[in-house]
Amino acid sequence: MSDVSRLLGVTATGAWDLPSDLNMAAQALNHGSDQIALIDATCAEPKHVTYGALRLRVDQIARDLKTRIAVGDRVGVLLGQSVDCAAAHLALWKIGAISVPLFKLFKRDALSSRIQDAGLSLVLTDAEGADLLGDLAHPILTDQISGNGPVVPFAKTGPDTPAILIYTSGTTGRPKGALHGHRCLTGHLPGVWLSHDQLGQPGDCLWTPADWTWIGGLFDVLMPGLALGVPVVASRFDKFTPEACADLIDKTGIRNVFFPPTALRMLKAAGQGLRSLRSVASGGEPLGAEMLAWGRRSFGLTINEFYGQTECNMVVSSCGALFEPRPGCIGKPVLGHQVDVIDDGGQPTRDEGEIAVHAGSAAMLLRYWGRPEETDAKFRGDWMITGDRGIWEGEFLRFVGREDDVITSAGYRIGPAEIEDCLMTHPAVATVGVVGKPDPLRTEIVKAYVVIKQGVLASEFDLQEWVKDRLSGYAYPREVEFVDALPMTVTGKVIRKDLKRRAAEESADV
Repeated sequence: MSDVSRLLGVTATGAWDLPSDLNMAAQALNHGSDQIALIDATCAEPKHVTYGALRLRVDQIARDLKTRIAVGDRVGVLLGQSVDCAAAHLALWKIGAISVPLFKLFKRDALSSRIQDAGLSLVLTDAEGADLLGDLAHPILTDQISGNGPVVPFAKTGPDTPAILIYTSGTTGRPKGALHGHRCLTGHLPGVWLSHDQLGQPGDCLWTPADWTWIGGLFDVLMPGLALGVPVVASRFDKFTPEACADLIDKTGIRNVFFPPTALRMLKAAGQGLRSLRSVASGGEPLGAEMLAWGRRSFGLTINEFYGQTECNMVVSSCGALFEPRPGCIGKPVLGHQVDVIDDGGQPTRDEGEIAVHAGSAAMLLRYWGRPEETDAKFRGDWMITGDRGIWEGEFLRFVGREDDVITSAGYRIGPAEIEDCLMTHPAVATVGVVGKPDPLRTEIVKAYVVIKQGVLASEFDLQEWVKDRLSGYAYPREVEFVDALPMTVTGKVIRKDLKRRAAEESADV
């Protein structure tokens, strides 16, 4: 275990072993030049990219960036799964800048809010991304960066030096940016290793259909794979299908997959078995006993659930190679992360309470960007609170439900406030409340209860297209119900819990 502990950056007793000089790019690139780092499956025939080739590409982008930005500057990365997406983040970290992932399914309003909040003037992207940006920020097209030159030195950075700003959905106001330091990668390694049944076995090859914009794509798959020397497959799926998934796995030799629960449900519905896989991890929503049993039948293995959030990820995990899972539970605390269930007074309890992570986790955010009050509110004493309810069953943690109103749909965490804000800009909308409605495939769908202005007309299709055009293609309300009034507090806030109860009753009646 001592050799494994050193590899994962945590001692056998659970203490983090973080050097004073730490740079995530150096961690991710520290392998032999001829060793395979990435398998580029974005083209017709998959292409192997070695660590040597990846280092050269990182330096090309880093040399270009050094003429434009300074240490500590924030730069957006608007790229899908690709070699240049990986190289862009690594180049920014190498020179001491802060990368800000942006999602290509975002529309103008969603991009604008993140770009303005982060104060971005430059975004690394491609031609498609440049069209999406318009005049919001200056695009730097990575496919136009080339040339030879000297090796770019690694900036002097430490565990708490800011490295990446990842936006997460909230229930009030605009999305918040979770700022992470260079310790973030180390903080993810033990959980990723566990959730893939001791990742790094001979022949392992890692992939996820989740976009590398999100912490689940970047730090549950891409960067840990690079750091552990496990080849990572880069593939663009316009739309996930079981057939395309099976074909990619067969074509590239993938053996380890992080599947969001919705992808697993689609595979199950299609009767698609994937017997060549060695490990399957899943997180974002609890799977339940039925899905675990199906995974054993269809994959010949135990699906390992894990738990975390953008602010502090991969803190609980199952590992079929080391212990039998408990159906309905999300696993055990991962080495290095002190996870507990606390009561309203901030004290650990064996009763139901709020899932919390003790300060000191290497995967924990430094702070919310520009939001000191919300940073303070995220902590109760020395505990970072998650907003999720849980209860212990022996050593296993059972997820009970969310305290907040974030909607979990098809693996995405969607903030209702942002959708409400968007709908309120429609000329026909007087007021609106957005909640998640239970759905057997997507866990939840976005549902909007809308009060229309007197004398103005709008259809469900009109409002759906309004959100699609301004926010994203996945966050629009799949159901719109027109109502005469919304439940309100005396201060004029929509009582979402009443709407959620109503949506749940509607779902149960179907």
